[in-house]
Amino acid sequence: MGLDPGPVVEPVPPAMDRPLVEPEVRRSVDGVLQTTLSCRYAYKDIGGRRLYMRSYEGAPYGPTLRMKPGETLKIRLTNELPPHRDPLPADITIPHQFNNTNFHFHGAHCSPSGIADNVMRSMRPGKKYDIEITLPKDHTSGTYWYHPHHHGGADVQMASGMSGAIIVEGDFADVPEIAAARERVMLLSQVVFDAFGMIEDFSTLFPETATRFLAINGQRRPTIEMRPGEVQRWRLVGSQYQDDMLLELEKHDLNVIAYDGIALRDMQSLKTLLFAPGQRADILVQAGAPGTYEFRALPYDQGHPSPIGPLARVVVSGDPLPMKLPARLPKPPLEDIKDGELTGARTLVLSATSPEADAAGHWQEFSFLIDGKSFDPSRIDQRVKLGTVEEWTIVNTHEHDDHVFHIHTNPFQVTQINGVPQKDLVWRDSVVVERKGGSVVFRSRFLDYTGIFMLHCHMMNHEEMGMMQTVEVYKE
Repeated sequence: MGLDPGPVVEPVPPAMDRPLVEPEVRRSVDGVLQTTLSCRYAYKDIGGRRLYMRSYEGAPYGPTLRMKPGETLKIRLTNELPPHRDPLPADITIPHQFNNTNFHFHGAHCSPSGIADNVMRSMRPGKKYDIEITLPKDHTSGTYWYHPHHHGGADVQMASGMSGAIIVEGDFADVPEIAAARERVMLLSQVVFDAFGMIEDFSTLFPETATRFLAINGQRRPTIEMRPGEVQRWRLVGSQYQDDMLLELEKHDLNVIAYDGIALRDMQSLKTLLFAPGQRADILVQAGAPGTYEFRALPYDQGHPSPIGPLARVVVSGDPLPMKLPARLPKPPLEDIKDGELTGARTLVLSATSPEADAAGHWQEFSFLIDGKSFDPSRIDQRVKLGTVEEWTIVNTHEHDDHVFHIHTNPFQVTQINGVPQKDLVWRDSVVVERKGGSVVFRSRFLDYTGIFMLHCHMMNHEEMGMMQTVEVYKE
């Protein structure tokens, strides 16, 4: 018998500079997007590393789902992750049982109950579950996304790359300059792993500076090709598990036309864009002179250093493709909330406790609180009557960290930041609340759906460790 030659040695793929690859696209047919999703472990080659991570469909990121307002999303989700090795802890703010999952349609204005966008569901290993989410006919068109939201393991799963884009089609269809632009779906992420190329312990994600490098669609520094003068529409999805990114495209403007799936009144031409976990930004990029430009995250202090480094290389070459940016945007899809609409107000306070020497602390010495309380799924924290329109003030008294406030089901219109009235009155579902007494004031309509849903910090380490509350919208 001859010697065993061992495994086949395959060439190592280049760590960087490959063309940007976008996730698989699945589309609705006759008013229904019917599909399947499997949650399972998979090897992922990212940035020259071979990682073994939880995934959707065994891919670096989940498929992009494209549907229209008024349509229904039907998913048969199979949880193929292995059984748990740890029992349910008495204190559920201790991250636990990383293989339970569920499905959240982030930003959708839809029912939070039953088998719709219900993040109280527990989808256990080895079982199949049906999800059915119907959007109203007047739903805003734009860029949304999906990810797990099972308390205990959502942070680990999202840090592994379990998320995907949802495009609700139809926005800017009547703006020829935008309709002509090539679209690119780009899920921005922080890549994190342990010595074995896995995430099997919460200490892999905490401390807050645990990120190894940044990626787009599971690729480290991919190449985006453009022609001089070309305009592209980048649908940016903030699928990073924890930290803000201060985005810049070298020698180019970032022309924002929508935030969090909701079109703006006027295009914003920015040199840099602060991009928080959970947020989305639709930007138009017009290529300049031939050359190579870096799309990157710049240094930013959010109480701890935000991750920095290249996200992509933009290579501008070839024959010019003269295109234009829109001179104006259409009327925005949502009406401003006027003073006379308001029926109530409330204030929420974000805070935290930490050990005396922050950098030396173990994650179990920290807690993240709203109104002085840790998350308890059996407690209703905010009761809101259906049909009301409220003004909320979110205050962050935490000395160390900015936080990212997110609420499910109903978007909100930001009116003040740190006491300064906002002229543009942008609609959002996720917003940064600065540390040391920073505040955000917003208004929201609770008109269409009853049920229980969540508000929380979308820095997922913080949510997992207690910074979440339940909201119940009720009808008398």
